[in-house]
Amino acid sequence: MHALSSTSTSTSLRIGLIYNPLGGLARKHHHAISTILSELPEVLQWEISTVDDFDNAVNALIQSKIEWLIIIGGDGTIQGVFTRIFSRLPTSQWPSISIIPGGTTNMTAFDLGIHDKPNLILERLKQHLNQPTNNSALKIINKAVMRIEQTGQPTLYGMFLGLGLIARGVKFSRSRIKQIGITGNIFTTIIVLRSLIGTFLGRPHPTWAPVQIMLPHTNEANRSQPYLLAMISTLDRILMGIHPYWGQEKASLHATFVAQHCTRFWLAMLKIILKQGRSLKKEHGYLSYNTESLELLLDDEYIVDGELFYASSQQGPLKISAKEMVKFLIL
Repeated sequence: MHALSSTSTSTSLRIGLIYNPLGGLARKHHHAISTILSELPEVLQWEISTVDDFDNAVNALIQSKIEWLIIIGGDGTIQGVFTRIFSRLPTSQWPSISIIPGGTTNMTAFDLGIHDKPNLILERLKQHLNQPTNNSALKIINKAVMRIEQTGQPTLYGMFLGLGLIARGVKFSRSRIKQIGITGNIFTTIIVLRSLIGTFLGRPHPTWAPVQIMLPHTNEANRSQPYLLAMISTLDRILMGIHPYWGQEKASLHATFVAQHCTRFWLAMLKIILKQGRSLKKEHGYLSYNTESLELLLDDEYIVDGELFYASSQQGPLKISAKEMVKFLIL
């Protein structure tokens, strides 16, 4: 769920830019990106590739009172920056955010309607900043960000959380496929297909095991259930523009669960791709709804925007909410 409007930007704004050169698209277009960045002296720039770089860049942009922050990176970079800014600033003091897709996976950028190559978007930024009056309107999208909490663990902020085959697929992605230069939707699709094939057509293996999840405050609150996959997100579309949710509630957080013993799985996946998920039933193993918050009890890995984390039920439920909003400026 998001709100649309437009705004005029001015060169009097304090502008900062965070650039992760290690992302898939960023590596492909590194020379062009670096050339254009060198032509933007009015923009404070931080290149990041380590955890310390993330911390130093966010501390510096806050000290500089940046009003418009541009991020060149993929989903993991955005998650890392957002988590650090949220831990240091209330949303009322946040800069406006612009995303330039530079990662191996770029679902957040694509959901915002940003599909161009990073160097082309940077050229638009340069033209925008060089206009004498600089009064051209940029589209604004106000979008909710997930807050993910568990006792004893740092609070995370991101746009997409995946469990089960999705998390297993990310582990697989750390292998050769990521090293051969495949990026974007093709890369993400390969991950998902490998996960599904490994489960349904391959030999049973714990690597592709379902995830056991208990859903507190529901009819299934007293026992865990095996799920092939679960996804929770504030994104309206994920890979290949698919909208894998069919809840009708007016809330920012979309949640979809697919049980291990679901019926007609491949037909159901086709229906989801064709935006016919509303015909799928909970009694057949398919559950989707919108909410402002939910809790999960599990002992397993999960991903937030492509980065792996671990949840332990001994530390209580994983609490997920979507109350904070971020203002995105679309270049």
